[in-house]
Amino acid sequence: MTSLPAEPGHGGPTAQRPPVVCTRCATPAEDLPPTWTCSVENGVRCYFCDACSRENLRSIESRLDSAWW
Repeated sequence: MTSLPAEPGHGGPTAQRPPVVCTRCATPAEDLPPTWTCSVENGVRCYFCDACSRENLRSIESRLDSAWW
């Protein structure tokens, strides 16, 4: 049995992840903070910083794509 190749950033403990950046305001983060929100829109993971998440909480809970906020 063969295994599938690892996705970029998911290759194990020595693999380096790409930097996490807020999709809305481009705030960078060194590591993914637990206060950030992750959303999958059109098959792409989108990360939102805690400030953007708080500003758009109702839209996030309503499951609106970020293009609508």
